Amino acid sequence: MTFVLLGIPGLEHLHVWIGIPFCSMYMVAVVGNVIILAVVRAERSLHEPMFLFLCMLSVTDLVLSTSTLPRMLCLFWFGAHDIAFDACLTQMFFIHSFTAMESGFFLAMAIDRYVAICDPLRHTTILTNTRIAKMGAAVVLRGVAFFCPHPILLKQLPYCKSRIIAHTYCEFMAVIKLACVDTGATKRYSLSVASVIGSCDGFFIAVSYVLILRAVFRLPSREASLKALGTCGSHVCVILVFYSTAVFTFLTHRFGHNVAPQIHIFIANMYLLVPPFLNPIVYGIRTKKIRDHVLSSLRVKLA
Repeated sequence: MTFVLLGIPGLEHLHVWIGIPFCSMYMVAVVGNVIILAVVRAERSLHEPMFLFLCMLSVTDLVLSTSTLPRMLCLFWFGAHDIAFDACLTQMFFIHSFTAMESGFFLAMAIDRYVAICDPLRHTTILTNTRIAKMGAAVVLRGVAFFCPHPILLKQLPYCKSRIIAHTYCEFMAVIKLACVDTGATKRYSLSVASVIGSCDGFFIAVSYVLILRAVFRLPSREASLKALGTCGSHVCVILVFYSTAVFTFLTHRFGHNVAPQIHIFIANMYLLVPPFLNPIVYGIRTKKIRDHVLSSLRVKLA
């Protein structure tokens, strides 16, 4: 059984042009995240909690963007609309589970920043390598455990309606609409899981940054306060982009029946594309240790 990915409804004539910025963002995401992984692996001084969590986030970004962008570009540029049912379910599992992992790693990095700024003397004793590994494993297991039922549930459903998915990738809600039985309970399960994970992570991230800001404003040095604010501000911007687009997508599924489909699908694409594109820039280029290591490597090669 195969499904047909429609793309962005109403903007089919612009698919070729839309694919160009999407491809550019994907290339930046891949190159940037690979550079972060290579630099942290090569430089032992970067084997610290912040950079270890950053590597986990980079791997998540690479999987998340690679599971969607190449297939999307084939649709935009080569008209490859057909997708096998099993491939569709596999893509859906990777998208939803790794999105949950991305949220979890944002929370882990917020906790790391909170400990580093509010209790710097105990930073390395609190966040040991063992605890970092356990936190990473917990984030991965949570994403897999909560979203593994999605493809299993969809596999059981009969599909006797249209096989056309009005989307650029296989999203759970877009696929389940094609089933010809009542799917209310399955939809409620999916929305509940997404809302619980997103709201819990978002709440604890917000608490962490509120405590960080309170500690920053108490720093005796104005220069140190401004530096910390600049770092935290850029991190918060990336997190806001991720959660704002995620919340819009969630609310559109739940209440936004009057939202134009092209707006919903375009923002759903941004939700998967922008964070992997921004994370290497914000967490990599703006991080002095990584930037210095990359520049010194380039000087050596040029010399």
